[in-house]
Amino acid sequence: MSDEHLLLKWGTLKGWNIKGNDAAMEALRRYLGEPTSLSVMHQHDTGTQKQALCDLIDAVNGPIQNDWSGEMMSKDEAKKYVLEYGQK
Repeated sequence: MSDEHLLLKWGTLKGWNIKGNDAAMEALRRYLGEPTSLSVMHQHDTGTQKQALCDLIDAVNGPIQNDWSGEMMSKDEAKKYVLEYGQK
């Protein structure tokens, strides 16, 4: 992976590496500004967190990976995954 990347799992943010990217850091601050669980399995993102995560996806300058499947995701695929995960 390049220096900057995102890992998504269970429809939420599992891991990241962001350096020198002000837009990505601002989106990450907004995401983490609301309560989060240390276990992504138990994380239930709010609408505000999902929007911040989508903004983070747009701002990141590196690969985005689904940590469950190992699949690399485009920005559009990642945002769809975040927004639609767990919906019936």
